[in-house]
Amino acid sequence: MNLEMVMQELEALGKERTKKIYISNGAHEPLFGVATGAMKPIAKKIKIDQRLAEELYSTGNYDAMYFAGIIADPKAMTESDYDRWIDAAYFYMLSDFVVAVTLSESDIAQEVADKWIASGEELRMSAGWSCYCWLLGNRLDIEFSESKISNMLEIVKNTIHDSPERTKSAMNNFLYTVGISYVPLHETAVETAKAIGTVEVKRDKKKSSFLNAYESIQKEVDKGKLGFKRKHVRC
Repeated sequence: MNLEMVMQELEALGKERTKKIYISNGAHEPLFGVATGAMKPIAKKIKIDQRLAEELYSTGNYDAMYFAGIIADPKAMTESDYDRWIDAAYFYMLSDFVVAVTLSESDIAQEVADKWIASGEELRMSAGWSCYCWLLGNRLDIEFSESKISNMLEIVKNTIHDSPERTKSAMNNFLYTVGISYVPLHETAVETAKAIGTVEVKRDKKKSSFLNAYESIQKEVDKGKLGFKRKHVRC
């Protein structure tokens, strides 16, 4: 399939109601409003196609950019490719659920995520922390440095309340993910979450969200989910 064919299929799958939901979360035109599940049949036909993924991502169309993440070849992308993708990610559904997800399946994931976390830029930081969520929720515990993850928990504890809004949300998710999916630091994550307490995330034209990682961790522990790992990151 080529770019024009994929764009036609995505447009045909668009729904006005879904489009409105995406826009309410920060998306803007151009977009069709395609439910992510509806993309699966097209993805099965294409499988992996990095050239086509790059063409789709460069359209600036939200649905095309999302689909690009599904068919991209993460290991074929360089650090500069990921930087280019994060530059074009104009809201969190792209930074955290397209770019960070794709990065998490690459061999340079931690290196790039570390750089983004240190950038001081809201969506880069959000993508960096989110990438670690996808990594910790999928890869074996032995693939991570315990001291490094411990240091990251300390950074969250010391800075989360003063961080940009989307970064707060991603940091909170990181704290929760360590507490559930990275067993060596489960207790440390629980104590960190207790110390942080409730985190307020302010949102444009919407009520604030109030996040409490400690409560979220406890709920999952009660369900027997401690040590949970996903089989796959991308759909």
